[in-house]
Amino acid sequence: MNLMTNKALALLLIATFGVAMPACKKTEGCTDPAATNYDPSADKDCCCEYAPTPTPSNTVNVNANITNNTTWTSSKKYVLYGFVEVEAGVTLTIEPGTIITGDKDTKGTLIVNRGAVIMAEGTSTDPIVFTSNQPAGQRAPGDWGGLILCGKAPVNLPGGVGIVEGGVEAPFGGSDAADNSGKLRYVRIEFSGIPFQPNQEINGLTLAGVGSGTTIDHIQVSYNGDDSYEFFGGTVNVKNLVALASWDDDFDMDNGFSGKCQFLVSLRNPDLADQSGSNGLEHDNDGQGTTATPYTTPVLSNVSIFGPQATPGTVINTNFKRSGHLRRNTHTRVYNSVFAGFPTGLLVDGSSCETNADAGELKVTRCAYAAMGSLLAVASGSTWDIQTWFDNGGNMSYADNAALGVADPFNLTSPSFVLNGGSPLAAGASFGEADLSDPFFEQVSYKGAFGSDNWTSGWCNWDPQSTPY
Repeated sequence: MNLMTNKALALLLIATFGVAMPACKKTEGCTDPAATNYDPSADKDCCCEYAPTPTPSNTVNVNANITNNTTWTSSKKYVLYGFVEVEAGVTLTIEPGTIITGDKDTKGTLIVNRGAVIMAEGTSTDPIVFTSNQPAGQRAPGDWGGLILCGKAPVNLPGGVGIVEGGVEAPFGGSDAADNSGKLRYVRIEFSGIPFQPNQEINGLTLAGVGSGTTIDHIQVSYNGDDSYEFFGGTVNVKNLVALASWDDDFDMDNGFSGKCQFLVSLRNPDLADQSGSNGLEHDNDGQGTTATPYTTPVLSNVSIFGPQATPGTVINTNFKRSGHLRRNTHTRVYNSVFAGFPTGLLVDGSSCETNADAGELKVTRCAYAAMGSLLAVASGSTWDIQTWFDNGGNMSYADNAALGVADPFNLTSPSFVLNGGSPLAAGASFGEADLSDPFFEQVSYKGAFGSDNWTSGWCNWDPQSTPY
């Protein structure tokens, strides 16, 4: 009986061992049916391979220069990879409602070279949008490069030609004051300003040597990693510009810019400011403050600069500086404008600017300032009487922002810049100076960029972080 039992157990063990042996030699392979190398006979998962995520059929990757006349349509979404240049002699047309995004890793940027033309005409209900390629909720200033226009109009740089900053290496400038780089109308530019290298960011909209034949109006630059707008020389005239929550300056003008500007507005995020010092206006003749010509002589009327200090209790980034910094021999003229909520209202910086002011070549006239930590400032050690000059220009100052009578100008996601009834800004503008005699300037009664008409309605976006594109 014991012998039979032992034989039975031995046979059972042999059978069990024989069945178990194949389990130690499982076939390796990909067991995921979604993989390109799926092996239905595999019983041990290994080394699955997948096809790249296909580009959506309505997405066009733009990774080479544009060398022939091209139209971008609203039925497609365009993604810029690297520095994409529209070459001389070529026209890029962009339909209303078209979405263009910039790739972050390659610093996607659109550059319209000298002699090229961009025709980007959106509408008040169907704007053209340049924006981040990141998902909603994950966007930030500096997600891509920006939009750069290079023209042939005069600049005051050596040889009459400059190179765009930010690592782009695109030349600009020339002798054609009426040069035409095309049209930008009803266009938004969001989350641009990526640094090509440390302290070498690209602006939201760079206008470099752009001529007066170019049309630019109804532009919004939002959450840019450097200046919202920078004008390097040129003669282009602009209207209805919006700067929202830029990192550095709102309207930077230098290198001989001499265009006309009307109806400009900016609104700052109190948390976002640049280590270089963030200003509303920052104007220079050139980087060294020389007497190089043509002088930086922009004429601005009906500008509204709303800074970070909405109320006395608002906590702001310490890198915020001034609503206006006029320096380095600029010959800026500012009329009929409003500045509110900065640590300093106006800094006239340096003896050359003081001389220009006394000679009537630098002007701030019929402007209103509100809720400034310090109203006026001059360079350290200067004894120039800026207060008398300011008063002689018919300028006014108010202790708080509410006194301006503007509806809701500090609301970051839904501002209203129109005037309340009884606002002191509703009257007092004038256009009698020779600077303002050009028909370009619309002669309105109010100071600042708005009366009762909200010209941002329908095309501006105050919360681009949340917008699905």
